[in-house]
Amino acid sequence: MPNIKSAVKRTKTNEKRRQQRMAQKSAMRTSVKKFLVAVENQEKETAGSLLREAKRKLDKGVTKGLLHKNAAARQKSRLEKKFNALNG
Repeated sequence: MPNIKSAVKRTKTNEKRRQQRMAQKSAMRTSVKKFLVAVENQEKETAGSLLREAKRKLDKGVTKGLLHKNAAARQKSRLEKKFNALNG
């Protein structure tokens, strides 16, 4: 446990940021999983809206620094392929 006032503040802010990043990352993963479940269940209508949501969350993850832009692009591409296979 730090004794210096600035170090105490740093540990508090670091923990707060860590919690926020964990929540954002979890929401991102959840949206992707929801889409994958919809595709698995052949739900074409809901899969479209869930795909948009998942892509949005992935893009936000990139801007927040949770995910590398190429990793997000790769994931979005794979999700699009699954969606196109469902519709095509």
